[in-house]
Amino acid sequence: MIVITGNPGVGKHTISKKLSQKLGFPILDLNQIAIQNKVYQKNDHTLDVDTKKLAEITKKLVKKDTIVVGHLAPYVIERSQPSLAIILRKNPYKLIPIYKKRKYTQKKIIENIGSEILGIIEYDSIVRFGMKKTRQINATNLSPNQIINKIMLAIKRKFKGDKVDWLDLVANKGDLAKFFPNKK
Repeated sequence: MIVITGNPGVGKHTISKKLSQKLGFPILDLNQIAIQNKVYQKNDHTLDVDTKKLAEITKKLVKKDTIVVGHLAPYVIERSQPSLAIILRKNPYKLIPIYKKRKYTQKKIIENIGSEILGIIEYDSIVRFGMKKTRQINATNLSPNQIINKIMLAIKRKFKGDKVDWLDLVANKGDLAKFFPNKK
């Protein structure tokens, strides 16, 4: 099983579809599974998923030759299940217009951008799946085919992943307070 994860807007679904076509593996979309099985609660304009229930449901659906896609993968897929976990990353400044187009609230934009800057999903994927199975790809300026090529190299163990550090980028632009507002 291959996991494709990352923050919203990084291209997970586009890449999963292309990878599915290339490998002939079916896709398990964690968001769709959560919605179909009603394992969420509405909170403002977002859905809060019960990851324990989603993990129980997903465990029964996952097969060896499957692509699992979703930002919740590190929280619902068991450590032993994937052979490879790909974390797609994108420059936080490029994510802002994507989130605005999706009509995210300012709070949701800041939360997702903060998560991308700090590499939360990367960290959680490494903790869950281990360093040997985890690869991150900076998808910022890559075409879907270029990303697929990197994934294929990772499958063959010939790509160890990109180094991504958005914190330095944001700090150097003087924008830390913009993305991490002081809460009093």
